[in-house]
Amino acid sequence: MNIKKKLAMSIATGALAVSMIGGGTYAYFNTVQSNTSSFAAGEMGIAITGNNTENAIINVSNIKPGDYMNRHFTLTNKGTLDISKVLLSTTYDESVGGFGDHIKVDFYEGTSATETPYLSKTLRELRDTPNLDFRSGKIEVDKNKTIIVKFTFVDNGDDQNIYQKASLKLNWAFNAQQTAGQSK
Repeated sequence: MNIKKKLAMSIATGALAVSMIGGGTYAYFNTVQSNTSSFAAGEMGIAITGNNTENAIINVSNIKPGDYMNRHFTLTNKGTLDISKVLLSTTYDESVGGFGDHIKVDFYEGTSATETPYLSKTLRELRDTPNLDFRSGKIEVDKNKTIIVKFTFVDNGDDQNIYQKASLKLNWAFNAQQTAGQSK
């Protein structure tokens, strides 16, 4: 390589170094802000209070066709979200098949079972109707609704001797549903 080429190469290398030094010290103004946000989901919670010391809705014995029993239970919203409705799922074990067909349940909202029930079904019909809506309306947080139920051992006028000593263990599952989403 001749001297002119070496000199030209040295000048080019020097110019490149100067441009890198100048480019590396170039600055501009800026600012950074940060924001932390959060999301927390609410909670559904419902308590069922029966009207006897065992907190059961009903415990009876020695019933006969034609007997009826008025009971009540209270649904209390223990969550952090309003409840739009409560669905009922019915299951039971019966010692004599068909006994659930002879127990009618009338549902009332209010203070008395003397009004017209808003719903009347046998236990069998309740079992065959999964997720039955009580139509109890919105239950706000820390509020409650009382439901009156009238259980009747239906006297159908036929021979019902098969149900002597019959027993039935009833289980109701209460499924609280949230209200619709809304703008927050």
